[in-house]
Amino acid sequence: MATPIGAPALDTPVTQLPVDYRLAFEMAPVGLALSRQRMMVDCNQALCEMFGASRQQLVGKSFQLLYPSADEYERTGARIAPILGRNGTYADDRIMKRVDGRLKGEAFWCHVTGRALDPQDPHAAGIWSFEDLSAHRPVRTELTPREREVATLLMNGLTSKEIGKALALSPRTVEIYRARLLRKYQANGTADLVHKLVGAGA
Repeated sequence: MATPIGAPALDTPVTQLPVDYRLAFEMAPVGLALSRQRMMVDCNQALCEMFGASRQQLVGKSFQLLYPSADEYERTGARIAPILGRNGTYADDRIMKRVDGRLKGEAFWCHVTGRALDPQDPHAAGIWSFEDLSAHRPVRTELTPREREVATLLMNGLTSKEIGKALALSPRTVEIYRARLLRKYQANGTADLVHKLVGAGA
């Protein structure tokens, strides 16, 4: 059988095959988005499926669309900017929101990782990956925006003092939110709370 014009020979070693980077981006098994000033300038199919939206609904829109509230979007951007500036990368587990489809508005745990293309201007341009954690970490308790933020940072191992600094809250205020989370999750302490947040009990 003849090889189609322009196609690599059938016996071409895998290491010599051309790489279709656009296809790799589109077919990646995790959600991917390219950003400029916190706007989605491109995204792949996995991201669309995860958030229940079409590409047209996401491209050209602010990442705020994916957050449960505008306040969380603003505070998260302010919190991660200096970390991106220092390290060039950032990652956490956070609660996000389905955009459309039969699960529109549903909150779900998502692992988010990002890289700033220029750490000196962390929100100028970047690439972000999103992994849906809902299969093994469902959101079963209604949380306020602040409770969601405190829960995210507790899972990252931060102390009340460190959380207060990250969220511009006093350690005492953080303790109030932590106590609310303990009650809502019927946890016996911070370690038990984190266990329930990261496990099926969440």
